[in-house]
Amino acid sequence: MVARVVGMWVCLALGACTGDRDQHLAQLQSPRPDDRAIAVKKLAQRFEPDDLLLFTQAARDPVGMVRAEAMTALGRSNDERVVDLLGEALGDPDDVVQVAAARALANVRNDKARTYLTLQYLRRGRSTRQVIVEGLKSANVPGAMASCVVAEAKGLWEKNLKALEDGALPERVGAAEELGRSGRPEAVNRLVPLLKAKNVVLAAAAARGLGFARDARAVPALTELLDENFPELREAACEALGKLKEPAARQKLGAVALEQSTASVLATQALIALPPSDEVNQVLCSVLVGGGGPEVEAAGRELRRRGGCPVEPLLERLRSGAPNAALRALIALGPALKEHSTKVAPLLSAADPTTRRLAVEAIGELQHPPSAAAVLKALEAELKAVEPLRADWIPDELPLRFAPGFDPDSTTPDPRDVSRGKRARAAEVLRRTAALDAQRLKERGKVPLQARAPTELVDDGSEEQYQLLAALLRAIGRLRVEGARARLEPFTVEPSPTLRSAAIAGLGLLGKDAVPAVKGALLDSERLVQGAAAQALAETAEGRAAIFEALGQLVGDRSRLVEPLRGQSLPASAAPVLVGLVKEGGADGAVAATLLAELQAPEAIPAIVELLAQDTVVGRRELLGALGRTRSADAVPALGRELFSDSPTVRAAAVEALALIGAPARAQLEALDALKGDYSLRVRTAAAEAVQALSPPEGAR
Repeated sequence: MVARVVGMWVCLALGACTGDRDQHLAQLQSPRPDDRAIAVKKLAQRFEPDDLLLFTQAARDPVGMVRAEAMTALGRSNDERVVDLLGEALGDPDDVVQVAAARALANVRNDKARTYLTLQYLRRGRSTRQVIVEGLKSANVPGAMASCVVAEAKGLWEKNLKALEDGALPERVGAAEELGRSGRPEAVNRLVPLLKAKNVVLAAAAARGLGFARDARAVPALTELLDENFPELREAACEALGKLKEPAARQKLGAVALEQSTASVLATQALIALPPSDEVNQVLCSVLVGGGGPEVEAAGRELRRRGGCPVEPLLERLRSGAPNAALRALIALGPALKEHSTKVAPLLSAADPTTRRLAVEAIGELQHPPSAAAVLKALEAELKAVEPLRADWIPDELPLRFAPGFDPDSTTPDPRDVSRGKRARAAEVLRRTAALDAQRLKERGKVPLQARAPTELVDDGSEEQYQLLAALLRAIGRLRVEGARARLEPFTVEPSPTLRSAAIAGLGLLGKDAVPAVKGALLDSERLVQGAAAQALAETAEGRAAIFEALGQLVGDRSRLVEPLRGQSLPASAAPVLVGLVKEGGADGAVAATLLAELQAPEAIPAIVELLAQDTVVGRRELLGALGRTRSADAVPALGRELFSDSPTVRAAAVEALALIGAPARAQLEALDALKGDYSLRVRTAAAEAVQALSPPEGAR
């Protein structure tokens, strides 16, 4: 009796009872995929040669979970006949099936299986690539990851080379840029002649590719492109020269920056990217004085950081008949030139409205209190000018609901009026949905944004007509004019978003006492106003506390509130709010992760790691950088997984983050050393630097 009972238990434990087997065979025909998957798993636990056909059929199942179990079962067979099927499954659209197939191929352990794994490394995503390397290691393949990386680099090079030579135009354009990203000398040799291609799009792609290659041999040919007539070529050349950072191109870039074309801003950015020197600063100063568009602001902001440039040429242009460019330059250079505000004040009464606005912005940016009287006078004049536009032609607030008896959907509809009845039912559904949404927000402690009447219904003025008045409001706040708060607060309820945001920005410049008047604008329905309030509040500790309070109340996109917090000193109490943002994901979640890393908050690491586990996460590179800045050993495993990413920019970010962490990341030295053979120049460079930084000293080996 005892032996019989023991036998039954053994039978059940091994799943070998005939009744159980028949049941599992029947389950293979079940319409439920979970039943089919369980059946495959149970049958595989006691593998029989006759079941190979069943598992092969299950490998074609329409549901991924069943196919994944079939891959595992086929891998246990160690039958060479299943290698091709498993190799084909490495291209399955379901990542779970890919991973299972990779593990199964690793179990087969023959040359054909290893070849499949190595070749498919190029085509697969992070999880599958990691399993491929682990499988090759378990099969005792020497330098498993290095061999996969080299095979990937070889495959990508051959693919892009073939596309460049034989592909259609879009393929050749993409291949030119990708060949440049490889950074190989041969890529430069092939791309330089393409700069003279008859097709402008292809020549521009070759120029961008040479920028990615970071090879100084391309500088003369790229510099010649700046003399071309085609804007696409000149813009691509500017971008490439900015990446190459070769000072020899500064004069040509300066000439392009001064010509006020579509390439001028790119040329200025390329100049800014060059290594700082007196010669480069001199060219930037010439752009500041002689430019006439956005390039002036770009050069001015950089020169403000570098210490400015001679002011006399700017003042000469200010006295000329076209002072707008000089005013933009003064705005960009900022308070260092505040003693010259008196020369700007006469332009407050210029005939050109753009000149008047720029003069106001310049005086505000220069922060010269003696000019406050002139700004106040200009403010009074502008208020009179726009008064007819701001007059309320409906003095009372617009109602948000129908008066009793006037709601077309609230009255009892005529049964014969079918359309009216449908409309009434739809309105009732919408009302109930809105009530439920409001209740859910209240339970979560969230505050819904208050709807406003459309601006065109309550205001005759356009946003363009209010630009000068908005500049004056910001200026009296920046100059801290006496009575500025009393003048600004009435504009915080203006229908115009331009005027509301300007008033909020002006109030925020008055210091911490104005925080209560500003923080309400963080809940404004207009993102422009939200951003102005956050930018103003981020300058003080009290204001930053108000921002974090609002972050806990708002739903949806909060990037306008989070961005101004970059580089600010944050309290430790901010960590829970930031962790919540990271868990929610999105663009503001990536910024929140960066802020958490700067705080060195211990709870940052699990929140970021959890977010990185999602394949569709936004801002993956930023999240990896944030993990690196925590300098914690707990971040190493998550960063190590990203070394297997199929995106070179993500791999490079992971490598750089591991280098920041230092000694605890030495466990990843083998993977980092393998990436020294990566196809991407950026990854290879980062990996070589990381290996050098993380390698133990000679005496410690």
